[in-house]
Amino acid sequence: MFLTGRQTEIFDIAKAEGRVLVEELAIRFAVTPQTIRKDLNDLCESHALTRIHGGAIFPSGAENVRYEARRSIAAPEKQAIGKAAADLIPNNASLFINIGTTTEAVGDALLDHRELMVITNNINVANRLRVFPSMEVVIAGGVVRGSDGGIVGEAAVDFIRQFKVDYAVIGVSAIDQDGALLDYDYREVKVAQAIMANARHVILVADSSKFERAAPVRIGHLSQVHTFITDRCDSAAIRTICLNNDVRLLETASKQGGTE
Repeated sequence: MFLTGRQTEIFDIAKAEGRVLVEELAIRFAVTPQTIRKDLNDLCESHALTRIHGGAIFPSGAENVRYEARRSIAAPEKQAIGKAAADLIPNNASLFINIGTTTEAVGDALLDHRELMVITNNINVANRLRVFPSMEVVIAGGVVRGSDGGIVGEAAVDFIRQFKVDYAVIGVSAIDQDGALLDYDYREVKVAQAIMANARHVILVADSSKFERAAPVRIGHLSQVHTFITDRCDSAAIRTICLNNDVRLLETASKQGGTE
């Protein structure tokens, strides 16, 4: 498919930043939102981008977005999700935090907590929390992925299985409409499964762009978590799964602060 100059530039922006939004692009190019929507539809029809609510993301398919780009995707939403998750975790608690930019936002929101024991396979989380004397940080051993600082593999799984904690904070790369929780790396999935199995209360944190993505490896099912925190859930199927399985659904963009 032939791309116009503007569409090529939009693609380059999406590739660099991970996400583009209709309203921001309309201002940038001094055109109407309808024009940008047509550009995005053309780019998505050619499989260059993947459509999400209000914009598009890069890339589609089974490859994950580069970690630094993922940090910029839905950053305000992740910050709000992180705070909502931190508000559920009391002082003097033990918890797992796994790999992901949204789980890192939870770690940032926990800095005012006291006497926490944080067990993680996320080097970024460990590095941020280690300087706070009120935090006991325990980091898993195993293979370190250079792309994101995640620790994966059987050694990490065996390490996680030594603990039984109060809370687990997990992130995922995609959520299917049937409630499947999905990721890209089977080694990371095994660690996430061990984390879920060894926590008394599992908190899933994922922004709404995860409803628009696909990933090939199954972590588990939404029914296995106790609390699901997102910015917005427009999916009736996901809401029904939460309702039928006593999963508490919190939406940070909701004026009511969430639904149950």
